[in-house]
Amino acid sequence: MIIRPMTIDDYDEVFAMWQITTKRALSKADEKSQIERYLRRNEGMSQVAVIDGKIVGTVLAGHDGRRGFIHHMAVMPEYRRRHIGHRLAEKAIENIAADGIDKTHIFCYQNNETGQKFWRDFGFEKREDVYVFSFENA
Repeated sequence: MIIRPMTIDDYDEVFAMWQITTKRALSKADEKSQIERYLRRNEGMSQVAVIDGKIVGTVLAGHDGRRGFIHHMAVMPEYRRRHIGHRLAEKAIENIAADGIDKTHIFCYQNNETGQKFWRDFGFEKREDVYVFSFENA
């Protein structure tokens, strides 16, 4: 397995994987032009895992100059339980930390018990003191 930085050339394959693994979390922000802008702004932060030339996992990650964020992390179902997700998360956090960012956040849906377990086991702590509020700019 190879873990390498995600590029916009990976978009079609990554988006197809997101359709299987994280479809409920997708929005206009995941359109190609938006992801291209995000990848440019956070160069080298997002990663893909490749086996036999096929992308089997990805992590969309970056920071705002103050805090790190993991937005989408997905592994194809048939490749799970091989530590691919763990390695992708480690690489993303390592890249964020290398830019001097000391904290990384992940947003996880309340009904995503598998994801919550993964992030707790990884060492993330669930926060009970904040709520997320969103505003549509357009």
